[in-house]
Amino acid sequence: MKEIKIVSGTIHDTSEILKFITALAVYEKLENEVVVTEEILKKNLFGEKQFAEVLFIEEDSKKVGFALFFTNFSTFLGLPGIYLEDLFVLPEHRGSGHGKKLLVYIAKLAVDRGYGRFEWSVLDWNTTAINFYRSIGAIPMSEWTVQRLTGDTLKSVSGIK
Repeated sequence: MKEIKIVSGTIHDTSEILKFITALAVYEKLENEVVVTEEILKKNLFGEKQFAEVLFIEEDSKKVGFALFFTNFSTFLGLPGIYLEDLFVLPEHRGSGHGKKLLVYIAKLAVDRGYGRFEWSVLDWNTTAINFYRSIGAIPMSEWTVQRLTGDTLKSVSGIK
């Protein structure tokens, strides 16, 4: 019987976190967008102000999946929530329930913390993920479209050159 456990990421896991981020980007065909470094991750995940949390799922002490999430806030509920930025299980470990275990764990964190929501985005071509999310009861927010400012556009809108 394999030993499965979920553990929090630490500063000592920074290189492993970067490997999972990169693997996810390759899977999503977005590897050209990855500019993060270990130094950036150390500062923003484990520095003075910690902007996100990381969980790993381990199988026999080997990290086989990860989730990165952060707290957001719903003005309508008046409560914080969890936004799942990344969830990724190594291809050779998919179908073992690891992704579901991570989602259940984070949902429990949200409930335990008194949060009102747990949400995430999924690429519209990723039907495997979409079907999985539907199977656990997730509801698509079809009336909402994500909007984003990054890079030079963000600087331009902010008035900073």
